[in-house]
Amino acid sequence: MARSRRKKSGAGRWMFRLAALVALVALGFAAWFWWDMREWRPDEATYPEQGAVIASGASGTKFETVKALGGDFVYLELAPPGGAPDPGFAARLEAAGEAGLKVGVIYPFDPCLRADPQSSRFTRMVPRSADQLPPAIALERVGDGCEPAVSDAAVESELLTLVNQIEMHAGKPVILKLGDAFEARHGTARSMERDLWLMRDRARPDYAGRPWLLWSANSQLVTAASEEPIEWVVVQK
Repeated sequence: MARSRRKKSGAGRWMFRLAALVALVALGFAAWFWWDMREWRPDEATYPEQGAVIASGASGTKFETVKALGGDFVYLELAPPGGAPDPGFAARLEAAGEAGLKVGVIYPFDPCLRADPQSSRFTRMVPRSADQLPPAIALERVGDGCEPAVSDAAVESELLTLVNQIEMHAGKPVILKLGDAFEARHGTARSMERDLWLMRDRARPDYAGRPWLLWSANSQLVTAASEEPIEWVVVQK
């Protein structure tokens, strides 16, 4: 009996050590991955056209530095209705163009709101310009938690209206910046024939079921262009 207890005790210690080793390796990998992702960008030989997303409200972005890092373009996020308009948006739009970057605008779709106030925000803030890149609509939030509640069908209907309204203003088709949760809920990649912009750190995204045009490959790239990390994007040939 004593020998049996010693065997069980020894096996327990080995299991504990193995679990501790696995946890240590996982922790080390996570630390390495976090540190490596601070500066990682996809190979320019594979993706020669690269750029950045500048968040709404960001200040002090050095667009010349984005250009020097190999950026060909930037997309500027627009503040959605419900909050105060971003007073620095127009200045960033001008500064990015002066730095020699191609410029586009991202509008973050709010599934809880009707299309009209959302397109009104876009048309007030974004001037018509043939030189701008196609506008993008960010589809990340789903309609859970909306007050009053909205159905998936209503969300899809308002999105279609918003797409048509923004395209009419911009004079060019929109790009759908499609999150995996929104795609899983609504199947937008299949129902809307627009170019896709997918998001996944480091690994090529495949959740849309068809080819994409843009890929947000690093959501937290640390650069000299900004005090805050920026989102780095590449274009698929």
